[in-house]
Amino acid sequence: MPPKRVRRAPVRRPEPPHGTTVRFPVLAVVFVCAACGLVYELELVALASYLIGDSVTQASVVLSVMVFAMGVGSLLAKRLRCRAAVGFGLVEAGLALIGGCSAMVLYAAFAWLGESRYVVVAFSLAIGVLIGAEIPLLMALIQRAAGPAGAGSGSDPGSGSGSASRAGSSRRAGRSGRTGGSARSGRQAPLGERDDDAAGTVADLFAADYVGALVGGLAFPFLLLPWLGQLTGALVTGAVNVVAGGGLVLWVFRRDLTARSRALLVAVNVSVLAVLATATMLVDDFEQAARRAVYGERVRVAVQTELQEVVVTGGVEGPPDLFLDGRLRVAGQDEYRYHEALVHPAMNGPHARVLIVGGGDGMAAREVLRYPGARAVTVVELDPGVVGLARTDPALARLNAQAFRDPRVRVVHADAFHWLRGAASQVQERYDVVISDLPDPGITPSTKLYSQEFYGLVARVLTPSGRFAVHAGSVADRPRTYWTVDATLRAAGFATRPYSASGRTPGFAAGPDRADRSGGTGQGPADWGFLLAVQGGRPPALGLAADAPRLRSLGAGTLETAARRAERGRGDELPPSTLVHPRYGG
Repeated sequence: MPPKRVRRAPVRRPEPPHGTTVRFPVLAVVFVCAACGLVYELELVALASYLIGDSVTQASVVLSVMVFAMGVGSLLAKRLRCRAAVGFGLVEAGLALIGGCSAMVLYAAFAWLGESRYVVVAFSLAIGVLIGAEIPLLMALIQRAAGPAGAGSGSDPGSGSGSASRAGSSRRAGRSGRTGGSARSGRQAPLGERDDDAAGTVADLFAADYVGALVGGLAFPFLLLPWLGQLTGALVTGAVNVVAGGGLVLWVFRRDLTARSRALLVAVNVSVLAVLATATMLVDDFEQAARRAVYGERVRVAVQTELQEVVVTGGVEGPPDLFLDGRLRVAGQDEYRYHEALVHPAMNGPHARVLIVGGGDGMAAREVLRYPGARAVTVVELDPGVVGLARTDPALARLNAQAFRDPRVRVVHADAFHWLRGAASQVQERYDVVISDLPDPGITPSTKLYSQEFYGLVARVLTPSGRFAVHAGSVADRPRTYWTVDATLRAAGFATRPYSASGRTPGFAAGPDRADRSGGTGQGPADWGFLLAVQGGRPPALGLAADAPRLRSLGAGTLETAARRAERGRGDELPPSTLVHPRYGG
């Protein structure tokens, strides 16, 4: 007799989680991770713009490097498909740690090393690689959950992006699931059915990804930044990220983990949470130490307004220094040289009505109010916090001679460009003098206030004999920027007279707008450049009014020397800067 064949019981393999029970938590985690990823991007852009300047350049560098890195991350994720669950858990833990700590490390590099450009690029690369690995690994997990009928557990999940700002990344999400059979019936699913299910999975994942990015993009400026600040906001985002990613893997896909992998993920996630929690508790001490490293030991006031960080250094009795977003706007010991040169040449003529654009520190208004003939002074300042501090801080109020308490002064809190558009048709009396006391034209938020269109608005509110004084940056350090302002004024119909003023000593960090270009020595521009402009005709003569008060730094001979010094730097004719084609570098 032939030997009986022994029938062996089929080996039972662990069934994957049911697709319908897994899809919702996976999509929820995609939503959360996309929101966190976009917060990391915006955090890097905002902090790099604040620390380095020129927000257009910083945004371009961060986003382009990050999108490139996401493509690299999508390719690298293919190596983790066979262990998608543990791979995704480790990716999210790494992303939470790097993204959450990125703001602190970037600020520390700026404060103690004086350079943060390379740190920005390094974090953009690292975060981009990890974000790029998210969607391919999640595709593998969700296909594993759906079983072979869905899209084939062994197929290539394709690649994709992790944030709505990463335009075009969804095109990299390749089709998958060409093979496999039905888990329930044992039959092979029709090709069209498998394609439809794979396409539906991709659509669901990217829909959750993009909606999450929208929420993260809105939460950053309206919730995280005003409530938590840049440093704490990034740390809290990292904590949310690691909880969402670790929770998905350790709970929903726990069957895909070996005991060793599960222990590893628990240890890694707990360690990341501990680091983020410790950093959150120490963030105030860190910020104070970093602020002292940036501004010195004599930081007296540090406030974050809705628009910028405002820091006042120096003693209550001594001359204060005022910093706006890390840039020196008022150097108490030397500011009179800047403000006298800005204001008094423009007051040589009728000066009953004066408009000051910017000047929230009150120093330009102080100089104007020294003229008995100045009847009305309008100050258009965007940030109410700066004006409030200039009113109430004893040292600043003493320095600006309580200018904002003078009944002749009216303060308007508005964007100067939009205010002038309305004022041009509403102002009954035109202004005799307009003074532009604004940050350096190379700082991106100020660029539109140095445009041909803005100067056209100024011309509409000036009297026919009115004079317009403009701070145009350093003639010696940034000649191209300075002469671009000159070309822009002339394109708007003004005739200009260039002149400059130097600090008390060569290399003195006189400000305003100290952007440390000296390799970390802390010394700012060697001079201030100004332009005095009138509408049409001949360039205005530089001089002082008959009723000019006694000045500490200006005289007739001083102004002539200042004009000759500026003219020596004139080069080739430059094109003007407009709203649609700004020509000021960072």
